[in-house]
Amino acid sequence: MNIQNYINGNFHNPIENEWLDNYNPSNGEVYGQLPNSSKEDVENAYIAAKSAFPTWSQTTLEERSRILIKISELLESSIQRFAEAESKDNGKPIGLAKTVDIPRAASNFRFFGNAITQFASESHDSVGQNAINYTLRQPIGVVGCISPWNLPLYLFTWKIAPAIAVGNCVVAKPSEVTPMTAYLLSELLNKAGLPKGVLNIVHGLGTTTGQAIIEHPDIKAISFTGGTTTGAHIAKVAAPMFKKLSLELGGKNPNIIFADCDYEDMLETTVRSSFANQGQICLCGSRIFVEASIYDKFKTDFVEKVKQLKVGHPSKNDTDIGALVSKAHLKKVKNYINMAKAENNVILCSGNEVTVKGFENGYYLEPTIIEVKTNECTVNQEEIFGPVVSIMPFNTEDEVLQMANQVKYGLSATLWTNDVKRTMRMSNQLQAGIVWVNTWMLRDLRTPFGGVKASGIGREGGFEALRFFTEAKNVCIKY
Repeated sequence: MNIQNYINGNFHNPIENEWLDNYNPSNGEVYGQLPNSSKEDVENAYIAAKSAFPTWSQTTLEERSRILIKISELLESSIQRFAEAESKDNGKPIGLAKTVDIPRAASNFRFFGNAITQFASESHDSVGQNAINYTLRQPIGVVGCISPWNLPLYLFTWKIAPAIAVGNCVVAKPSEVTPMTAYLLSELLNKAGLPKGVLNIVHGLGTTTGQAIIEHPDIKAISFTGGTTTGAHIAKVAAPMFKKLSLELGGKNPNIIFADCDYEDMLETTVRSSFANQGQICLCGSRIFVEASIYDKFKTDFVEKVKQLKVGHPSKNDTDIGALVSKAHLKKVKNYINMAKAENNVILCSGNEVTVKGFENGYYLEPTIIEVKTNECTVNQEEIFGPVVSIMPFNTEDEVLQMANQVKYGLSATLWTNDVKRTMRMSNQLQAGIVWVNTWMLRDLRTPFGGVKASGIGREGGFEALRFFTEAKNVCIKY
């Protein structure tokens, strides 16, 4: 199946006729091609967006809201088709795509379709000066959105929905590793009544298509989710051009477990927070710190639970762990497991590739638990982004807080305790943009999402996203 670019409401082959193979991770086979778009393709997308902007930016809030909610409804009515495509493209279990990825993508459009009708500006009455100030929130113009491969449609829509809700027009690039659901989404846009040119989707490599977007002189803002190294490159290119930047980058998230936790709830959630989506979620708790008094019990129970997880083809209902996204990524994750062994850490659970009958060339890896000796080891400092977690004991609150913060990342943290005072102390001191207490991945779309340190710049979600995709202008009137 050949994927095409979606520009100005129509489908186009790449101008230079350059194509990339699209792989099915579950069997390692090529099942289609996608464009490797050039500067000319991006320029055409920009021209379409620029042409659409004057009308779209003046469209009423009610009309924009109606269109976004219609896109949400069309997605929900096509959930099976999109879930199958996401599973085939990414390797994740189809049940996960059907219950999480596609419903969340639909929710993103619905949420921002509703949020835009409640997004209000401010006014300030300058008492005694016979003046009033009010703030306009105006769309930026043409913006660029670049999304990753781990939650393809979920994170793609998380960017484009607020961007178009506030009146911008968009040039968007989904990951070249998982382009299918973005392509299928483009088929729904005309049905929903989205005017031509408001959203343009160009496919290709980050080094070609992505580079053309970030260096385009007239694309005024970039919203990117992906690796920290790529984020640093985008900042280096875009910052001297004074583009607005939202960078949601990597994580090496601590999962801190105290002895006074609700043990069974903690254990079940920790299995999920370690290995959901094959561990390919930037929010996964990949460093597990357990209070020494329950460490041995946790280690035994956790290993037992994880060994029960079934690695299998993504389409099977009993599959817990599907395929990793690509052969190159599988190799990367395996290299980290080998590093852990070389540094004399203990592999408690697997670390082995899996052969799935009938799909022998797929990219399968058993969930892996590594008992580490120190927080300074490689697997505790670098983002692996796979079904691999480390565990180690701690004795005091101060000790574990120091270890939790002793990485370059600061995206999320999970804390398990029933001590309210401890919860308040640690939540205040953990260097993370998100702290979950006695839960994981419980998301309210109104809340700000993002990290500190090398985990990024800016916040997405709720009114934070609507503020990012607008410029504030103050107007002062003396009367």
